[in-house]
Amino acid sequence: MTKRPNILFICTDQQRGDSLGCTGATWAVTPNLDQLAREGALFENCYVQNPVCSPSRASLFTGKYPSNHGLYANGVPLPEGQRLFTRTLADAGYDCGMIGKQHLSPCDTWRTEPRHNDGYRVFEWAHGSNHRALENDYHRWLRKTHPDVYQGIFPDTGANENTEYSNRARTGTPIDHVPAKAHYSHWVGERAIDFITHERNDNEPFFLMANFFDPHHSFGAPKEFREMINAEAIPAPVTKSGELDEKPTPHRAYSEKSYSGTAPGFQDYSAAEIKEIRAQYWAMIALIDHEVGRILKALKDSGELDNTLVIFTSDHGEMLGNHRQLLKGPQLYDDLTRVPLIIRWAAAVPCGKRVPNPVQWIDLTATILDASGCSPGVGVQGETLIPLASGQTENFRPWALSEYRYSGFATDPLIMTTMLRYEDWKLILWHGPPACGNARDGEMYDLTNDPDELCNLFNSPDHIAMRHKMKWRMCDAMAEAEDKTRQDKRLW
Repeated sequence: MTKRPNILFICTDQQRGDSLGCTGATWAVTPNLDQLAREGALFENCYVQNPVCSPSRASLFTGKYPSNHGLYANGVPLPEGQRLFTRTLADAGYDCGMIGKQHLSPCDTWRTEPRHNDGYRVFEWAHGSNHRALENDYHRWLRKTHPDVYQGIFPDTGANENTEYSNRARTGTPIDHVPAKAHYSHWVGERAIDFITHERNDNEPFFLMANFFDPHHSFGAPKEFREMINAEAIPAPVTKSGELDEKPTPHRAYSEKSYSGTAPGFQDYSAAEIKEIRAQYWAMIALIDHEVGRILKALKDSGELDNTLVIFTSDHGEMLGNHRQLLKGPQLYDDLTRVPLIIRWAAAVPCGKRVPNPVQWIDLTATILDASGCSPGVGVQGETLIPLASGQTENFRPWALSEYRYSGFATDPLIMTTMLRYEDWKLILWHGPPACGNARDGEMYDLTNDPDELCNLFNSPDHIAMRHKMKWRMCDAMAEAEDKTRQDKRLW
């Protein structure tokens, strides 16, 4: 029997698909991730199924679209009975571990988020660096290894700041700017290395999920990594004069305030402050890259690198000032829905492969189960990416679907949007009654000629035929995405 591969899944939070040197950000300090791409396959158009943390992560763990797994918004728990792929791996003999952010349940209290039947033997949870839950394992580590840093930032236990503190911050909070050796990202790297080198079960293949919280806002990084970034080399945000007048009305509200009015918006910042936000963002990514390099070195030193399927990706993107907006929400630009994806597996993935086809986050579920020798499982809707990485593009779907169902902070009226990327066209529908109270509207972009999504062709008289074609394609994709797992019990 062929030896089953280990699986190392490295996930960041809120990282744009164009944020690495290998994906076009020439100013990025990402040597380790660029090297990983040279040793594996870089998927240039990977789309998540939702632009917000929890629904997106639930799609990964279940392999389903949000409309099928039921976790449609942050704060909504994953329904009982949804099977996680990590449970399948554990049942198949994998030694499973998770370090960092999970976010499959609400976590706004002093306690850890409730766990599902996840199969993890090791579960070291920390929703975020500012989250004051008693079970925050990053805080436990920080108190033990850097007690002076912890006490200086959290001098008492009387206030549970949680993540709202970060949402209101502008360019980082004190915990974001601690020395690198005390940072959340370093903790993830340290614990991942410990798992690989001496805490895993040597008699079983392992699955390890290393979940970084960065480059999630608030935008701040250790001084030594901020100094690596040349702010002058980073382009200004992508926009054009009068852009908001050509887009559905809610875009203007999300420019004025982020997170449905609960956080500062693009218009609250000066050009210089936006410039610094962008520099801090890439400083956070530089720190992640450094830690990824340490993890991969430990994996290589253990002798397991070439027998390990390594996946690097993120749960969604970040507006980062583009289109005069910050953070995330119902906008379904590539800024939020397209994420980095690198897959390295010496046994099956050619080196240096660049894959332009649209792929989806649910495909990662199918890929992991395929590589591990496990059956796809009931309800997994993605397709394995291993053949595509090897150049077998025939019959692979040419589209990706994202669904936003008032998934972030609630608005009045509620907002629902749906996106279809089909080949090089994109359609975004802003739904109206009876789904929600907003006026129906839409966006359509020709990504070949307008990759920055500046020119909305939805109401263009010259593109009526394409709009109708894309609407039919979206209807067909949504029909394909329906849950069809219940078996036909007829006896004839």
